[in-house]
Amino acid sequence: MDGKEKLDKARERIIETIAQNMHLYGLTPSAGRQYGTMFFHNRPLTLDDMTEELGMSKTSMSTSVRALTDLKLVERAWIRGVRKDLYQVRDDWYQNFIDLFSIKWRRSISLYSAAIRKSLNELQRLEQDPTIDDELKEEIAIDIEKLIYIRDYYEWLDRLVDAFEDHEIFDLVPRKDESKNE
Repeated sequence: MDGKEKLDKARERIIETIAQNMHLYGLTPSAGRQYGTMFFHNRPLTLDDMTEELGMSKTSMSTSVRALTDLKLVERAWIRGVRKDLYQVRDDWYQNFIDLFSIKWRRSISLYSAAIRKSLNELQRLEQDPTIDDELKEEIAIDIEKLIYIRDYYEWLDRLVDAFEDHEIFDLVPRKDESKNE
């Protein structure tokens, strides 16, 4: 096996690992292969380039690149004189994780917070209803406590997402390249 074959084999191992783990991002293995292939190119690629390299349809490539772009794993690039859309991998995997974590959890926090707020308001009004018997009031009070607990959790989670987005997380868990300075 010559040097080029060894290089290709090492790259293919990583590309397949990315493909196997792309479900963590809510994407398909083919999107993972596309991302991995783009990762090892040292230049932006067109959809035609990706189609040729991966042997997948241009429609499939387009769908995957859109999903990768939505998750901020891939970004558009520009090269003078090239008229086709170009895409490249964002090389900051730390920021990629922060973006993914933030996108996913902000959506969840928003949904839960709205539901909790609405349910708490309804239960608190119901708790004040003089026609409710004591047994039901007790159940309502227990549910209110549970909702306050999960509301507090989502407020904490919101602050955690802030810590990621503000890079304060690196004060607690330094990046490898940042820990050398200590």
